[in-house]
Amino acid sequence: GVTVIDVRTPTEFAAGHLPDAVNIDVEDATFPDKIAQLDPAGNYAVYCRSGNRSRVAIDYMTGAGVTHTVGLDGGIGAWKGDVAQ
Repeated sequence: GVTVIDVRTPTEFAAGHLPDAVNIDVEDATFPDKIAQLDPAGNYAVYCRSGNRSRVAIDYMTGAGVTHTVGLDGGIGAWKGDVAQ
């Protein structure tokens, strides 16, 4: 019941992502439009490389009425063990 959203660029996403993740680039001009298409009652796990862009994305999502979100602390780097948490 959780949609995993990768908010990195399509190039970063193509280089590797979490299983079943959906790519919605937070830095793309279409980000607000894509967020508006999400079910506001849905559950979302959001991540990026290190956690910075995912925090921006979650703030935007919350402001848009998508309130059931959680961020991956440390981003995909922490998940893969590439960076310190």
